[in-house]
Amino acid sequence: MAEPVASQALLALRDQIDGLDRQLLELLNQRARVAEQVGEIKRAEGTPFFRPDRVAQVIEKIRTANPGPLKAEHVSAIWREIMSACLALESPQRVAVLGPVGTFCEQAAIEYFGGAADIIYCANFDEVFHATASGSAQFGVVGVENMTEGVVTRSLDLFLHTPCHVVGEVSLLIRHNLMRKEPSMHGIEAVLAHPQALAQCQNWLNKHLPDVERRAVSSNAEGSRLAATNPAWAALGSERASTMFGLHITAHAIQDEAYNRTRFAVICLPQTMATPPATGRDCTSLVVSVPNRPGAMHDLLVPLKTHGVSMTRLESRPARTGQWDYYFYIDLDGHPNQPHVAAALAELREICAFFKMLGAYPVKN
Repeated sequence: MAEPVASQALLALRDQIDGLDRQLLELLNQRARVAEQVGEIKRAEGTPFFRPDRVAQVIEKIRTANPGPLKAEHVSAIWREIMSACLALESPQRVAVLGPVGTFCEQAAIEYFGGAADIIYCANFDEVFHATASGSAQFGVVGVENMTEGVVTRSLDLFLHTPCHVVGEVSLLIRHNLMRKEPSMHGIEAVLAHPQALAQCQNWLNKHLPDVERRAVSSNAEGSRLAATNPAWAALGSERASTMFGLHITAHAIQDEAYNRTRFAVICLPQTMATPPATGRDCTSLVVSVPNRPGAMHDLLVPLKTHGVSMTRLESRPARTGQWDYYFYIDLDGHPNQPHVAAALAELREICAFFKMLGAYPVKN
């Protein structure tokens, strides 16, 4: 079928857009050249190249100044990519994530650092922590908590002994899709996915594929890669993964909870990035243990109540000492630079047998 002939009015508007695109390109390259000069100064002064607080300030200014009709969230996404591309000219950021290509962990890293980041794919979260702690990656991104399935226990265990700290977080809306080489659900013999994803979709799988094997793999993207090799296998994952591995989406958004979010932590060595400054909406994460005696848990909570600090999360993990001891992972509302938070933390240090700050970082609304 021949392409319809465009009207003169439409052709004129297209020419206008082409001209605007050329102007945008020139302005973007001007910005990039200034960014290169900024990079030279940072290199000479030894200051950090990546400043998430600066990124947030620039994006907020742009959002405030935006008169429309572009939506604020779309403007934010555009400017994050512009800043990521400019930062790559100064110093590309190496970011370790759970691989392969197409994981939600990778998506979280791109949302935080932008698409120009140098992504390093790891087989598991152990490797993400090791790559970040060893310096082969400047940053790492790891899953820490899902709204329906709770904490990612392996991440909590790894936080206990790592020299890295948390400098940021990303909260992703997770939509799991059933994907395979064939365009229908007929003949599926196994569904391959990360254990968390299988758990988050168990009601749907029980109803629609009750007799199909559920096979746990290291990541959803790995399940997608494997599903692309066998027409009898299906995977759970993102639309991005379906595109990357050439799979059909045979059922959209099959997670049991419609509003299914996962928190990811951004980690790095303290010498790579210090604790971000207080923003007014911050979280302080720590891990502690208390002596195994009556009233110890009550004593742990008293400093928080005394100084008016709200605890937003409390998780326990076995200390593996054989004596029924536990580590407690705590998120507090606030920043150590705030006097009431600092006072509560000081008292906690005094009563805890083990105390470790995991990080203080901004949280999103």
